[in-house]
Amino acid sequence: MAAKDIYREIIEQTLKRIAASWPLFQDVKACTIFDRNSDHYLVLTEGWDKARRIHQCVVHLEIINGKIWIQEDLLERGVAADLEEVGVPKDDIVLGFYPQHVRPHTEYAAA
Repeated sequence: MAAKDIYREIIEQTLKRIAASWPLFQDVKACTIFDRNSDHYLVLTEGWDKARRIHQCVVHLEIINGKIWIQEDLLERGVAADLEEVGVPKDDIVLGFYPQHVRPHTEYAAA
C-alpha cells in the first residue's frame, strides 16, 4: 500500500472516531466527509440548537505532497495529537492554519 493510501486510511479512521465521540447537544450531530479524489477530509457539525442553525467545519485535513495538512482544527486537544498517536511523524504533519512564516517555529513540518 502506498504512503498516500496509508495516510488516507489513518485520516478516515481518525475522523470517524472524532465524529463518533462528538458530544451531542440539542439536534446537532457530527458527520464526516471524505473526498479521496482531491484528498480533502472533514468533520462537520450540523443541526439546530433551539432556533439557531449550526453548520461548522470542526476539522479539515488535506494530503498535499505526501504530508497531512491540518487546515482547520477546532478540537480542544488538537487532531495532530491523534495523528501522532497512530504513528504519523511530526515531520509529515503541517499546521496549515498558521501563516507560512509561523510554521517553522512549530514542532511540525513547515510545508
